Amino acid sequence: MENVIELRELTKTYGTRRGLTGLTLDVVRGEVFGFLGPNGAGKSTTIRLLLDLIRPTAGSATVLGLDPRGEGVELRRRVGYLAGDFVCDGRQNVRSYLRFLAALRGGVPEARIDDLADRLGLDQTAKIKKLSKGNRQKVGLVQAFMHTPEVLILDEPTSGLDPLVQQTFLDMVAEAAAGGQTVFMSSHIMSEVEAVAHRVGIIRDGRLVALDTVANLRTGTVRDVEVTFETSVPATAFADLPGASRLSLDETGTTLSGQVAGSPDALIKALSRYTVTSLRATEPALEELFHSYYEGAEAAPRTESARIA
Repeated sequence: MENVIELRELTKTYGTRRGLTGLTLDVVRGEVFGFLGPNGAGKSTTIRLLLDLIRPTAGSATVLGLDPRGEGVELRRRVGYLAGDFVCDGRQNVRSYLRFLAALRGGVPEARIDDLADRLGLDQTAKIKKLSKGNRQKVGLVQAFMHTPEVLILDEPTSGLDPLVQQTFLDMVAEAAAGGQTVFMSSHIMSEVEAVAHRVGIIRDGRLVALDTVANLRTGTVRDVEVTFETSVPATAFADLPGASRLSLDETGTTLSGQVAGSPDALIKALSRYTVTSLRATEPALEELFHSYYEGAEAAPRTESARIA
């Protein structure tokens, strides 16, 4: 599949302070790529390097096959960008401001602007200086999406949005990807990335520590399980199961609880010998995976790099 974003050993330092170290990854056309990390991990630095808002110390980056430094004007025509600290001119009302930006881009159908504003619940008659943080963020989303760019680069896009508008945004992202647009989205909100991302990169202290699909990142993680049986089962029935940790039966021998790491296949086969009346297995959330990578001591990224189908 065609690479839309290519980063090779991308590095940025600020004097003695680290910003980004040796970042290498590819993002393909039509993919939603979630870029996860806490504040200060290097997410915004990466995005600013992609758009030539800052210059790398070492390494290289291309977007749509273009060099951000030498071909920045052409690149920005084909990209929709929402900054993490989005600001806009407060003297205008929303309608005038969005149409001004549309004119700078060579024109955008007014119906397209109106449709996006309506979906997000944005009042275009309001003065920008009187907007709340959430409504200013809606302005930022409209200006990023309105010209149907080939690539959307979004830095903490749901900051300040209420939950209903967050869901609308996620719908917009899914529709963009379905239409062949590529979305590179940084966030520290794990649930929103999990809902739409084909792949996830986790960055820690300027280094990539994981790069894979959410499903593959879950491989080897621990699930909490609880099983209820119709009748009592032997105490030794689930001893020495591969991946089992702290599995134990209650005093009646009818409830099994504990944790299983990795594939639950061995547990399922062992359970098949008995009559099960209920089964609960808690799938690890992406947030838990994120914390396991961020708080751990991995020396190198996991980069199986599964592609979207």
